[in-house]
Amino acid sequence: MLVHAPKEHSRDQTPPPKHANNHGLFKKSHTCGSLYAKCACNYGNSKDSHSFSEEQRLQTKSNPTTPSDQYTYQSTKRFSSPDINHHRRVSQVCLCPKSCSRSSNIIRANIYLDHPEINFPIPVELPKDYQSKSLPLILHPELKERLSLDHSSPADDQNSSPTRQKFLQDFGIIPQMGNGFGPTKKHSGCSLDAGTIQRIRRNSGEPEKNEYWRNLVRKLKNDVAEVEGKYEAVQAEVFELRKQVGAKEAQVMRLQREVHKLKCVLQQTNAARDGELLASIQKQHAMANRVPQSQTNNSKKQGVSAESSECTGDGGNIPITKYDKDFRSKQLIKQAILDNDFLKNMDTCQVREMVDCMHPKEFSAGSLVITEGEAGGALFVSARGELEVIKDGKVLGHMGPGKAFGELAILYNCTRTASIRAVDNVKVWILDRKVFQQIMMRTGLQRLQDNINFLKSVPLLQNLNNDVLAKIADVLEVEFYPAGVHIVRQGASGDTFYIISSGSVKVTQRPPSRMEEEEIRVLHRGDYFGEQALLKEDLRTASVISVCPGVECLTLDRKHFKQLIGDISEIREKDYGDEERLNKPSSSSEQQEYEYITLDDLEVVATLGLGGFGRVELVQYTKDPSFTFALKCLKKQHIVDTQQQEHIYSERSIMMGCRSPFICRLYRTYRDSKYVYMLLEACLGGEVWTILRDRSCFDDNITRFIVGCVIEAFDYLHSRGIIYRDLKPENLLLDARGYVKLTDFGFSKRLGYSSKTWTFCGTPDYVAPETILNKGHDKAVDFWALGILMHELLTGSPPFTADDPMKTYNLILKGIDMIDFAKHNVGRTAQSLIKRLCSHCPSERLGCQRGGIQDIRKHRWFQGFDWDGLVARTLPPPIHHPVISPCDTSNFDTFDKDDDVPPDELSNWDHNF
Repeated sequence: MLVHAPKEHSRDQTPPPKHANNHGLFKKSHTCGSLYAKCACNYGNSKDSHSFSEEQRLQTKSNPTTPSDQYTYQSTKRFSSPDINHHRRVSQVCLCPKSCSRSSNIIRANIYLDHPEINFPIPVELPKDYQSKSLPLILHPELKERLSLDHSSPADDQNSSPTRQKFLQDFGIIPQMGNGFGPTKKHSGCSLDAGTIQRIRRNSGEPEKNEYWRNLVRKLKNDVAEVEGKYEAVQAEVFELRKQVGAKEAQVMRLQREVHKLKCVLQQTNAARDGELLASIQKQHAMANRVPQSQTNNSKKQGVSAESSECTGDGGNIPITKYDKDFRSKQLIKQAILDNDFLKNMDTCQVREMVDCMHPKEFSAGSLVITEGEAGGALFVSARGELEVIKDGKVLGHMGPGKAFGELAILYNCTRTASIRAVDNVKVWILDRKVFQQIMMRTGLQRLQDNINFLKSVPLLQNLNNDVLAKIADVLEVEFYPAGVHIVRQGASGDTFYIISSGSVKVTQRPPSRMEEEEIRVLHRGDYFGEQALLKEDLRTASVISVCPGVECLTLDRKHFKQLIGDISEIREKDYGDEERLNKPSSSSEQQEYEYITLDDLEVVATLGLGGFGRVELVQYTKDPSFTFALKCLKKQHIVDTQQQEHIYSERSIMMGCRSPFICRLYRTYRDSKYVYMLLEACLGGEVWTILRDRSCFDDNITRFIVGCVIEAFDYLHSRGIIYRDLKPENLLLDARGYVKLTDFGFSKRLGYSSKTWTFCGTPDYVAPETILNKGHDKAVDFWALGILMHELLTGSPPFTADDPMKTYNLILKGIDMIDFAKHNVGRTAQSLIKRLCSHCPSERLGCQRGGIQDIRKHRWFQGFDWDGLVARTLPPPIHHPVISPCDTSNFDTFDKDDDVPPDELSNWDHNF
């Protein structure tokens, strides 16, 4: 029960604090209905709290020196009067100001009732020693006057008005002899009439505003109910409209997919026709699979390739002529190469060779140095005069001396995207593509052979076979140290092995008994030091210092050596069995499969796809309609114009020997005067690229399955010394069960295990840095492309893409670390795998290290993946498009019939096809 001073106070008293509750905080116990007095004691602005017992409170109130009127007391004393303890309608009791004094035995208080219409205080008087149940409760005289109660006799009280009697009964109070009124048992219910309630309100000073507020509350409740009704109606209407919008959006998406399909077919058809037109006009300089200048995610990516110009160890038979130049011309050409975003990535020796091999040519004012639309085959450096750049008849800009242009043409066959015209008489330096390729191959082969020879001179490594030495030579890094630099310090720990490729170093040592270092010997080109660091942590026993004019070293640290090679003793004993797998022939039964089917036995059902070289038709075996195949028709004239004969033969040879459930089968080949044909396994589940186009991107589960199938295909190819070089969603097909198969081996090559190839080929978005820089490449380019494929499947686009192929190549050379994965919401483990596959250094890519392709399978992103189920083809595919018949083409785009008849090609290059 809370007891504190009410609002009333005399003039000489300080008002109670603002935070005090003047109505009291007496609260009824819900268990017995009894009341407890509890409140804080505050004086003035003091924040101190005091607790008093009932006696302390009364003593303090009776002390005239204590400012008791300014106190609010806290007491846990329980009032035991029946009228309060058992009357559940009494909710609060508050002491009045000056409730007691020295001469007074009465305590004045206010009570508050739990009644919906009586929310004002009722004054009462209590004896000062109020503790016993036998003591009556005395109403304050003020209450008697306001209710016109008679004090004369109990009889009068009992005969008083019904209203007064009812009021007292509702309070649980009945008249008593002499002392006024005493307690009685709690009366059930309250039945005060309106007049009594109004008089109580009026006599108690309560403002007559409650009825106004009640009416206002009722009105607001009605308004709220009305608004809620309207809100529910609007919600129902909104729900119905959302359903309609959802249906419309689904319809729009279906229409957009149809539009995308039609655009794709139109773009591919136009590209094929444009390729034919250019081939007929420029037969000697046609493109190889022209790259569109603007590729979007809704158009297929086209592959590009230079002429197959592979060389033997001597660098081929193409002559390289060096032209005399003065020092100023050499510096101008060198600076132009170094200022070019692409050419600046060449090695120093390659730049020097390029400068020496460029020949001069002069053009008169108004003549065209480069013509837009023509096939390009040379790099230019302006030496004198002014040039202007023209595209579609508009001048885009001007160039002065010392600018390199046309650099894309030295990588592969391509058309010029703009014209360069001489404003006045000009002079340019020219480097032909074939000469550039020879420079790249010769310098690369020479560097590789030199490194292998260096490694063979090291006793620790000299017994290793050439394949292992080639791997080590590939990871050697070139470091240059100016004169006077301590490459190694005596006593320091080391983990790096050094081979001197040029220059000299001196070796010094400090004996234990002397402070000065003594020179022991001088090392020159071909010498090495620090070889023990490859085996264990090595404390250097001497210092190595470079001498004038500096030294260039090939370096290899222990970490990369262990990742790539492992333990040397294991390598010496390991039998790779490469030659046996490489030369293993196919069985005669496999080679003769479907040999009885002739070209005349096939009937075209529908077109499955088309490209720059021709079309792929679904054909049916007329003698048994249950047999259907995919017939790839390649235009012979286009193959000759683009000099791709060797690639076509390579595709035929490799695919005929492949027997993997993850590689599309090639059964037979045919030829006539216009086409060469390949009879392939029909995979009618559709193209991965088409599904990706329609869905925008895949989740981790689908991507993991597709990449897993590609890994199994790569494992099969690489174990046989074959590199693929053209991985992209366009070359992945689904069979009838939903498993992925690799197709289109036009850029594949049987390479061996320690060899490299220099032909530029692939799709611009997927080519590896070493391919762009013509440094020679091997199976590591397939692992690079695997990382790019992962990114495209997860995000819908490759990480490196631009409108212009050269811009794309420059992005690739900047590296995978420049890619912002966060905006594509690619998971951390997927990011880790992509980055490790797309390492700029080929030997550091996952799949190229000691563990081989098994390192990829063990990556965290594949954790829990059922590799055994994938190989056994028991793992349920995440994408399964039903194929209802052998002639079902519903999972492919629709293509128009090809009415164009190519010309005859009778050079007989395909006589063995």
